[in-house]
Formats: sequence, structure tokens, C-alpha cells
Amino acid sequence: MSQITFKRPDGKDCSGFYVEPAAGTRAPGIVVIQEWWGLNDQIKGVANRLAARGYRALVPDLYRGQVGLDVKEAEHLMGSLNFGDAAGQDVRGAVQYLKTSSAKVGVSGFCMGGALTLLSAVFVPELDAGVAWYGFPPLDYIDASKITAPLMGHFSIEDGFFPIQQVDVLEEKLKTAGVNYKFYRYHATHAFANEENPGLKLGLKYDSAAAETAWQRTLEFFAQHLGAPPHA
Repeated sequence: MSQITFKRPDGKDCSGFYVEPAAGTRAPGIVVIQEWWGLNDQIKGVANRLAARGYRALVPDLYRGQVGLDVKEAEHLMGSLNFGDAAGQDVRGAVQYLKTSSAKVGVSGFCMGGALTLLSAVFVPELDAGVAWYGFPPLDYIDASKITAPLMGHFSIEDGFFPIQQVDVLEEKLKTAGVNYKFYRYHATHAFANEENPGLKLGLKYDSAAAETAWQRTLEFFAQHLGAPPHA
């Protein structure tokens, strides 16, 4: 595992946390997109988990070295982020970097990263598959006609940040455009798969059963669309 630097499509540099599996650089790749907290230890743990399953994992540092240590700081950092630039440049650059040696590359993100995963499905034509966890952007930003990669989504029914009713609207957009997608809804709070529970004061709870079910579905999905590498 290491910090690396890769090029965005516009030629600017972006850094990220990179983990390589035992299979090396030819293994399928997954770009992991942070929650609003930033590139912290928890999201690095997600990358390590994917590497243990045989995937190259790269987490672009969208906040350029800053990390939200509390809700106020995380909200400020997320509010200052240009989502279009993050998806079309940082995430796309990360996908292109992995694709220099990996035949297939997916994207998976959580909360804010879930929203960016869906935007990446629009703005990153090199994407082979995407999994969004409890997050979506303003739906007007999603041009479903441009989405060619298969998508999976994990959403929380008791989500106070991303209302489940909007997931129904998003689903209709994807269905109308003929997108290959599968959405799952869980009786859980927002961020139910974050085992470190940084949002306890917001009423968020880690749900181990829902998280494990969602992870199993995610790994099966990526194995289908990116290939099933040998475990590291």
C-alpha cells in the first residue's frame, strides 16, 4: 500500500491511496470514493478489503490532504468540492491510471462517494461497473442516456440525508434509459456499512447484517462484471 500520483485527463496531478493485490498490476481495478470525511483510515480499510479479494484499489484524495475530523469540518470540505470536476477529472484519471494495465475497472463510493459514483457513470466512459452506497447527486445532474456501465446501488430506507423516495425517481430515470442496474433497499440508517460509526451524533448506526449482505452482493457484482480474481 502506498501514496501514488496519477494524471487527470486535464494533465493535472492527483494523489491517492493505492493497494495492490498478490496478482499484481494486471488484476481488475476498483476506484474507491470517500465519504464526506475524506481519505481517512476507514476508507483505506475499504481499499484494503478489496485488495484482499484480489482487486487493485485506488482511493483518489479529493480533498487534497484534508480530512474532516468532525461533522462541521466534513460538511465544509464537501461543500467546497466541485463534484463535476471530482467525477470527470479525479475519478476518471484514477480509472484511466488503473486501465493502463487492468482490463476492467469499476468504481464504488459511499455517501458523498455514492453520489460521485453515479456521476462517474455519466462522466467516465472508461468505467466498466459502478456500485453506489447510500448516496446520489441532484437527479437533474444524471444524464442516464450516457450511462453504459452496469450499476448497483445500496440505499437506506431510514436515510435522513438521501430520501428513499428519490431513489424511486432515480430508478425510473435509469429504467427509461435502458440502463443495466440493480438497486437494493435496507432497513437501516445512512452510512450503515461504516463500521467506525463517526456519525453517531447524527443518529447513524452501523448495521453489520445489512453491511455484510451489501458487501456480498457487491463482490458478486464486481466478479461478474470485472472478473473474479484469486484472493490475495
